[in-house]
Amino acid sequence: MEAYLRSCRDVLKGCSKNSTGLHVVLGNEACDMDSMVSALTFAYFLSKSLDCKKMPVPVLNIPRAEFPLRSDCTFLLRETGLSQDCLLFRDEVDLHGLHKNKQLMLTLVDHNILPSADSELEDAVVEVIDHHLLQRPTSPSCPVTVEPVGSCATLVTERIAQKAPEVLDQQVAQLLYGAIIQDCINMAPEAGQVTPKDSQYAVFLEKRFPKLPQRGALFQSLQNAKFDVSGLSTEQMLLKDMKAASGGDLKLAVSVIYMTLEAFLQRRGLQQDLCEFCHNHSYNLVVAMTISFNDNKEPFRQLAVYSSSTVYREEMSKALEKAKNNSLDLKPMSSPYPDVKAFIQGNTLVSRKKVISIITDFLKEREKKAYQSGNIEDLDLDDDSNQDQSESQQCPEDAGIEDDTQFPPTPMNSLVEGCPLDNGLPKISPEVLVEKVSKIASMEDTSPEGQ
Repeated sequence: MEAYLRSCRDVLKGCSKNSTGLHVVLGNEACDMDSMVSALTFAYFLSKSLDCKKMPVPVLNIPRAEFPLRSDCTFLLRETGLSQDCLLFRDEVDLHGLHKNKQLMLTLVDHNILPSADSELEDAVVEVIDHHLLQRPTSPSCPVTVEPVGSCATLVTERIAQKAPEVLDQQVAQLLYGAIIQDCINMAPEAGQVTPKDSQYAVFLEKRFPKLPQRGALFQSLQNAKFDVSGLSTEQMLLKDMKAASGGDLKLAVSVIYMTLEAFLQRRGLQQDLCEFCHNHSYNLVVAMTISFNDNKEPFRQLAVYSSSTVYREEMSKALEKAKNNSLDLKPMSSPYPDVKAFIQGNTLVSRKKVISIITDFLKEREKKAYQSGNIEDLDLDDDSNQDQSESQQCPEDAGIEDDTQFPPTPMNSLVEGCPLDNGLPKISPEVLVEKVSKIASMEDTSPEGQ
């Protein structure tokens, strides 16, 4: 496989406007082990096909500089004898340029829809293999394999086993096996991640390759590598296993943190770190899902919601607390920071994959309500270019986002009965708002100072 991966780098270097182009197999933006392995092995499988129109090339969907943060991925590569040097990363392949030149075919693995920044690449997608909630519309030109199994690597193993079992060797099998064991929490039913198909193909690989590492020992080694966050900054910990979601004015990161929430909240300067993380990466909310293990090796989950916007923080917290399809059974716990809401997650079977599903539904409903109410907060009517920023003490990511302070809150102990804001903010149509702005502008033009 390493020879194939090195040849991919050579093909990329020789890719010109006159070449046929590339068939890129692209994992998701988290680039966790399942995503990495699925991209590498499925591209290798495609390369063995005789009817390849373009050279299949796996691309890991993060910058190369971030890859050392995926410590379990780097461990598995070392164990299977593959060098990181032969891998290709997102910042090394110009997907948009290839697409513009009509030289790109895309297969998505471990996700089934591209983020908004890559939406123009959608018409290049020719196949999807995934185990998350289906979000893309069906199309006769793009076959979609989406099943709610524990690991996308299970579906890749199935395809290879059925179509070209000769592609499987010790190296490929160990990659697939490691991803399945890791994602399915050592195939333990009580963890709620494993399905019969995951078990079927884990056993298939064990029988076909008896020299694979012992299941329990491999899982523990991968866990030890994954949970090693020593020396990482808060930003690196958040980026280590992160997925993004967005809808309307809300853009958020959902990160898995490999320690207890108590330990995470005790990190020095955490609130400032979270603020800077949002500012640097253009997020206005972070959902941090911590996972650790008790003395009986059972998973223990906690969850935190950070945003310097009370509105965003409360909206997201309520959505997670009230989720019905995948109840998290959240119980509030104390937080040392006003901008962080902390919870114990009673239902440990709800993983990040299911939380992403809850958040996706919340964002869709939120956008729907905003549209129905004629919300125009995305319309920029203000010129903030001359605003004195020294007057604002808000976190940088709140600029143009936080609207908590635009109207005074309803007094809790008001002596005035029937406060005008008791029934919520006044409804102002777009037409009325534009009219008011026009009047203000005309008054300024006719004032002595404006003459």
